[in-house]
Amino acid sequence: VKDDLFRHLVLARLAFPLSKLKTVDYLRRYQGIDIKIDAVYRFLDRLESQHKSLIEQVAFKHTQRSQGGVISAVFYDMTTLHFETEDEDDLRRTGFSKVGKHKHPQIYLGLLVGANGYPIGYDIFEGKTYEGHTLIPFMEAMSAKFDIGKPVVVADSGLLSAKNIHALEEQGYEYILGARLKVESAHVKSKILEYAWEDGSLRSFTKGAQRLVVHYSSKRAHRDSENRRKGLERLKQRVSSGQLTKQSLNNRGYNKYLKLHGEVKIEIDMQKYEQDSVWDGLKGYITNTKLTEQELLNHYGQLWHIEKAFRMSKTDLRVRPIYHRLESRIRAHMSIVFTAYCIYKTLETALKKEHSTLSLEQAAEVTQNMYQVVLELPGQQTQKILLGMDEQQQELLEICKKHFRVTQRWTQEKPEN
Repeated sequence: VKDDLFRHLVLARLAFPLSKLKTVDYLRRYQGIDIKIDAVYRFLDRLESQHKSLIEQVAFKHTQRSQGGVISAVFYDMTTLHFETEDEDDLRRTGFSKVGKHKHPQIYLGLLVGANGYPIGYDIFEGKTYEGHTLIPFMEAMSAKFDIGKPVVVADSGLLSAKNIHALEEQGYEYILGARLKVESAHVKSKILEYAWEDGSLRSFTKGAQRLVVHYSSKRAHRDSENRRKGLERLKQRVSSGQLTKQSLNNRGYNKYLKLHGEVKIEIDMQKYEQDSVWDGLKGYITNTKLTEQELLNHYGQLWHIEKAFRMSKTDLRVRPIYHRLESRIRAHMSIVFTAYCIYKTLETALKKEHSTLSLEQAAEVTQNMYQVVLELPGQQTQKILLGMDEQQQELLEICKKHFRVTQRWTQEKPEN
């Protein structure tokens, strides 16, 4: 993307992920680049329409190249991003918040990645969207943008619905979706529970043209048990404090363990709590693929990369808090963060390839005191001199130089990329 301001905003997002106003101050103080905030806002208003398509094409080509030219599986997930205001509009709407910010308007961010978390594309949806309704439109949009073929679609249980499954099958997609074992039929649940589960056990159950694959992990069982125990403790505190009302009687989270005793007294249904323990450690997957059980498990296990991408975006790249009000600037902000994530992911790959002991966090940290002197020479010429660096800084610089040369060579061999 041949736009200096775009480059400055993306690199500033990597180095000092701050508000646009503070980014302008950072560029002036540390880069000697004087940009007016009004110029930044004018650029944001046109960024989406001018550059997003190219940004995604570059990301897709890079991911495709990293996977030998064929993207056999894609991984899709969504997260919510809230705003520091209570005012709504057509895009920013209050809805179910995954982080408990129910009074703040939000948007949904959908992200599609390839194996190992390499980014492909993204889109944003208004804040009251049901995430289960986004999968098919998103995949259709990605298919229209890229020559992506029909990869296996991998997504968590939030995207599991009869409508989504029917649409995926109708369009010829294979899929692996997280299943909700506790809502299966009584017959299927009895079949699952009669099996003697051991750590690492995998078992398939036929459901018409689909397979339900169930995996047991003792580590997951311990985590599930601990989460239930902590949830129960929180419920006990709320019951004893008298904070709960009839409106609390729903199946959200651990509220499912509550029951109404008489007309006004709420107590915890310990029998239901104990019965739930039989599901500790069990995880299900619905699929129409012919992959082996272990192959399926390996594919679904890659979803953690997309969770990591969201985590990196929210912490390292500070996608939140979002103060923008205009839709064009919100979308531009997402384009900048997505591009920064692409670079971050590329750096992560380079560090691993060179067997570096530096983590991404350490790499970002050691750049904070790397300095360069710019000398002004006669004839309006300049000379740049890097000051002395420690061992980690030198290692990072050499890795980046080497990786840049590789990228440059690819560009010369394949100009269209």
